[in-house]
Amino acid sequence: MKNNNVIQDKTFKFAERIVNLYKHVIVKEKEYVLSKQVLRSGTSIGANIEEAIGGTSKKDFQNKLSIAYKEARETRYWLKLLYSGKFINLKIFNSFINDIDEICRILGTIIKTLKLKN
Repeated sequence: MKNNNVIQDKTFKFAERIVNLYKHVIVKEKEYVLSKQVLRSGTSIGANIEEAIGGTSKKDFQNKLSIAYKEARETRYWLKLLYSGKFINLKIFNSFINDIDEICRILGTIIKTLKLKN
């Protein structure tokens, strides 16, 4: 995957990590509900970025980015539950939280910039 879109690259790499986390949690911890939720929301962020890039209008682009931001916030919630339930350790949790917080900051900045332009 070679392009210069930072948020597209970060969310794709994050989705890859989420898929691996999901595999780990279902195999090692035998946890299927929370892990499925984090899988869905964590991979949805990048999917919505892709949809935004292919959007048919500026409004469509902004709406898809807003959905991606909401999915990122939801992912943060599921990660916190996985950690509080002791399905992931602090090191793994912090690594994912740092990444998702960065994604949220980037998306938040993009969305605010787009709103200022309208």
